[in-house]
Amino acid sequence: MPNIKSQKKRVGISAKENEINVAKRSRVRTGIKKFEAAVEAKEFEQAEVLLREAISLIDQARYDGIYKAETASRKIGRLSKQLDKAKKAQ
Repeated sequence: MPNIKSQKKRVGISAKENEINVAKRSRVRTGIKKFEAAVEAKEFEQAEVLLREAISLIDQARYDGIYKAETASRKIGRLSKQLDKAKKAQ
């Protein structure tokens, strides 16, 4: 544990920020799982809506610094590709 007052404060602030970041990352993962479930069930209209929501969540996480730009772009690309591939297989 730190002895300096400002460092004690930083420990608390870092813990709070970490909780917020974990929650945001969890929201992204949940959105992706919902989208993937819709694709598996071959509900393509709902999957398109969920894809837009997942992309929005990923972009928000990118702007908040949770994901780097390349990571966010890769995740979005893979989700889009997954939907296109499922539609073509239909």
